[in-house]
Amino acid sequence: MKTLVTYMTQTGNTKKIAEAIYGEITGEKDIKNIEDVSNFEGYDLVFVGFPVLQFNIPENVSKFVKENVAGKNIAFFMTHAVPEGFEAIHSWTGSCKDIADSGNYIGTFECQGELAQPVIDMLLESDDPQMKEFGEMGPSTKGQPDESRVQKAREFAKEIQAKVQ
Repeated sequence: MKTLVTYMTQTGNTKKIAEAIYGEITGEKDIKNIEDVSNFEGYDLVFVGFPVLQFNIPENVSKFVKENVAGKNIAFFMTHAVPEGFEAIHSWTGSCKDIADSGNYIGTFECQGELAQPVIDMLLESDDPQMKEFGEMGPSTKGQPDESRVQKAREFAKEIQAKVQ
C-alpha cells in the first residue's frame, strides 16, 4: 500500500501535524506540500491537511480534492485556532465529507493550532464583536499544537491506516 500525506500550511501548524501523521505510516509513503502534488494517482491512501481559513476549507484545497478524489481512500486533518469542541468545527468536518463524496472518506482529525499574530491583530481591529472575541482568544493558542495534540494525530494515522489495510 502506498500512502500520500499532503498538506497546505501557512504558519507551520498543519505541517507539524502532517509530519506526525507521516511518521506513523508504515509501508511506502510520501509527504508533500499540496502545491507539489498534481494528482492522487498511484496512491492507495491519501491524507490531506489544511488550516481552516475564514471558517472553511481553503478553496484551492477543496477544488483540488474534488478533482482528484474519485475512487481514492481519503482522510483529512485540519488545524484551527478555536478550542476542540467548538460548535463550528462540525460544519468544517462535514465539508470534508462533501468534497470527498466521489472517494472513500475515512475520517477527519482536527486540532487547535497557534493563531498567527497578524490574524490576531486583524481580528481585534474588527467591528464584529464575534471576530474581536476570536482575536482575544489568540494568546491562549500559543504553543499549539502541543505534544498531546501531536500524539492524537499519530493515533489518528494508525487508526486510518488500519481501516484500509
